[in-house]
Amino acid sequence: MQIKDVMSDKPVTISPDENLAIAARLLSRYNIGALPVCGKDGKLKGLVTDRDIVLRCVAAEEDPNSVRVGEIMTRRVVCVNADDSLDTASELMSQRQIRRLPVQNNGKLVGMVSIGDLAKAPEYSAQAGATLHEITNNIKKF
Repeated sequence: MQIKDVMSDKPVTISPDENLAIAARLLSRYNIGALPVCGKDGKLKGLVTDRDIVLRCVAAEEDPNSVRVGEIMTRRVVCVNADDSLDTASELMSQRQIRRLPVQNNGKLVGMVSIGDLAKAPEYSAQAGATLHEITNNIKKF
């Protein structure tokens, strides 16, 4: 089974020029934890998470209405291709301790895949659980 078979294929994105208040509202409205940051060309520039907003803006006592997404986003984003296997996604999530991955095709963002998406595939639900267990256990060590 390939990532394109389980991914969310209509990802909510944001521009690096938008402010963090807008990013927070999008995260809340769509009940998601991460927003891919894309340029006008549709290419992935970074990723901003709810945690990024809290730690890099709110905790730093910055104004979310004046801080731009591009100022705090994670620039080195681990991605997968739509044609990659679910094993590839699971392995990357486990190794990098992340719960969601942007999905690209020919350099453009085409979706997002999460541990929850992997768990929906019957033959991968146990592996998704093991991946989540590894991530959770490694977080506790820090």
